[in-house]
Amino acid sequence: GGGWGGPRPPPPMGGGGAARGRGRACAPPPPPAPPPPPPRPYWSAVDAALVAARAPIPAADAVDTVERALRASVALRMVADVPVGAFLSGGTDSSLVVALMQAQHHDPVRTFTIGFDAEGYDEAARARAVAKHLGTEHTELYVSPADAQAVVPRLASVYDEPFADSSQIPMLLVSELARRDVTVALSGDGGDELFGGYTRYFALERLRRIAGLPRAVRASAAALLRSQPPARWDRIVRALPGPTPAQPGDKVHKVAGSLGVERDDVYRSLVQCWDAPPVLDGVEPPTVVAPPADWPVDSAVEWAMLADTLTYLPDDLLTKVDRASMAVSLEARVPMLDPGVFDVAWSIPLEARAGSGSGSGKRVLHDVLGRHLPPDLVGGPKTGFGVPFGDWLRGPMRDWAEDLLDERRLQADGLLDVAAVRTAWDEHRSGRHDRRHQLWAVLMFEAWRDGA
Repeated sequence: GGGWGGPRPPPPMGGGGAARGRGRACAPPPPPAPPPPPPRPYWSAVDAALVAARAPIPAADAVDTVERALRASVALRMVADVPVGAFLSGGTDSSLVVALMQAQHHDPVRTFTIGFDAEGYDEAARARAVAKHLGTEHTELYVSPADAQAVVPRLASVYDEPFADSSQIPMLLVSELARRDVTVALSGDGGDELFGGYTRYFALERLRRIAGLPRAVRASAAALLRSQPPARWDRIVRALPGPTPAQPGDKVHKVAGSLGVERDDVYRSLVQCWDAPPVLDGVEPPTVVAPPADWPVDSAVEWAMLADTLTYLPDDLLTKVDRASMAVSLEARVPMLDPGVFDVAWSIPLEARAGSGSGSGKRVLHDVLGRHLPPDLVGGPKTGFGVPFGDWLRGPMRDWAEDLLDERRLQADGLLDVAAVRTAWDEHRSGRHDRRHQLWAVLMFEAWRDGA
């Protein structure tokens, strides 16, 4: 015996007691294994941005270089043995992705959008115009408030965590629409973070300069901005010449909140939902934005773009798209976030990439898109899939919200500041202030707890 699995030899006989009595020398235990090295990402957005910036692309070559990189990325994401389509909101990013898809495809590309019969939220007409010009096979669905509200009870299960970006509703609806005809859908996410598409990037520079003024001056300016409710600011801004940004009144009040903070806190004040989180004994953990990371970039705009790339993009936008699409067995692909596109974006001087001053941002993307669409379909106010849920909370969804925000329920939970939540709810119901974003965060948390 004695082979693999063979019988073992018998134990030795005799002498064992004496040996045990005298004590037997033992080999010292082996030294403990060294701890494993800490995990590190295989790719770092910060490192990639800094490396790319050291080999700048001349501004004159920016448009050609970006189009080549995006064209290659889109072509790669179209490779599949199943039907492929794209989400089309009519905005710059999704329109450019679709344009480059159609330019490399003989048959009409399948595109999908949804619309709402509500002022300021129906972008289906613009998407339809883009689809017609490009020659795509376009599918649109107009969704009633009842249809959209019917999705809300499913959100806690779909996202499996408290997730409070209200565009999760239309994202789930457009994913369901696309899945009827395709198995893969391309998305335009990432363009804002790489090419400076958010108005807050340019506001950040100005607000950081204003933060150097005396606090009393800033407090007076903030009080003036808050003296009118967001709805009135909406009417004022829309009466001015030029394009109107989405929810201008909300943005005015957001700026007012940022006037009272110091320079290093301006970015966080622009992106946070609640000025003070309504969590009892809550402590915000350190992140790249609190305290602000010390990245060797040239401007506050670039710093904010990197911060969004590391936080808002993966924790909100990509989570929203991924879980909504996967809930209906649809694979979403994001060509804007190809590493090659990222490197090209960060190699372009900021003014050529995003524009300067209070411009609309994404200058180079607008120039590329202008090669594929007429001027009236390029630029304009930022678009995206959105729903008028602020009005719904005062109307058909009021009973649902009231149940989740019931004072006795919140007190029994012992997790949230009841007074802060109820004040926000009262202000929103009365129309004195628009608190839909703050309330949606609480509502999604409470709805998730109900289903957890």
